[in-house]
Amino acid sequence: MTAPAFQITVQPSGRAFAATDSETILAAAISAGVGLPYGCKDGACGSCKCKKLSGEVTHDSHSDKALSAQELADGYVLTCRATAHSDVVLESRQVTDVNAPPIKKMPVRVSALDKLSHDVMRVQLQLPANTVFKYLAGQYLEFILRDGSRRAYSMATAPHVQATTPGVELHIRHMLGGLFTDHVFGGMKEKEILRVEGPFGSFFLREDSDKPLVFLASGTGFAPIKGLLEHMQHQGITRPVSLYWGGRRPEDLYMHSWLLALQASMPHLRYVPVVSDALPEDQWTGRTGYVHQAVLDDFADLSGHEVYACGAPVVVDAARTSYIGQRALPEEAFFADAFTSAADH
Repeated sequence: MTAPAFQITVQPSGRAFAATDSETILAAAISAGVGLPYGCKDGACGSCKCKKLSGEVTHDSHSDKALSAQELADGYVLTCRATAHSDVVLESRQVTDVNAPPIKKMPVRVSALDKLSHDVMRVQLQLPANTVFKYLAGQYLEFILRDGSRRAYSMATAPHVQATTPGVELHIRHMLGGLFTDHVFGGMKEKEILRVEGPFGSFFLREDSDKPLVFLASGTGFAPIKGLLEHMQHQGITRPVSLYWGGRRPEDLYMHSWLLALQASMPHLRYVPVVSDALPEDQWTGRTGYVHQAVLDDFADLSGHEVYACGAPVVVDAARTSYIGQRALPEEAFFADAFTSAADH
């Protein structure tokens, strides 16, 4: 017997799609090509949080940081953990339009592996012949592993780069004990064939705004930020942008020299590297402490800005809470992609 389908409507865009009580609202949206915002897809990051205007849903387990009891009582839902039991109306201002790049599965071949630091590998993927992978700078793809599990990684280049350097670049951090990253840093060889699906995610530049930008990255959260910067340069977007990149040690800022060179050719870019646990032998003379705090130290008021934050959930959560609560950043002006260890980042 087929499960009944309910209509999910997203306001103010009016986009609608069908969902059954055997799938999450987010999964149904992805299947229908409707771009609801999301990040981790496992209830950890809060990127998919929407206001429910009407209808009945139930939630699977999730992090209290992603959705608090008060937010739940106020009618907010996590679409990655919510299942519809009636027609539902949601409010989300981040729904991508009907022209969003199509999500597709395809085989890829590992074309190059090179270490950017002791625990970050640059993985170049070759696409099937005559294939152009359409995506928005800042989005990610998922590896589909043999057991059906998935691992998500952001594209580290803007899409136009494929014209001169075919394929996709990823930055993969070694998570000790992570089955996939142990393989990347151990047995993975060039020419290995893998399966991927994408693009996913709502972490892309909103180009209908001229507000100054703050980009915040921790660790390999820099990968999608790199794509955004390349896209801005390619499109001639000259909005002022302040990039704060944080790591424990200077070596964690694995493309520091690349950014210094980019800054020389992008006069509207201000790059602020931040290191939290430098050792004396590092001879670090730059900013220290937590990267989200560096933004608080530099900006008394973020009410006229947009913030794009990517990296560890603890960093993204701290930024979201403090910038909105202490610096008057509008909630709808905070865009995030939180990497969770469950995703083997």
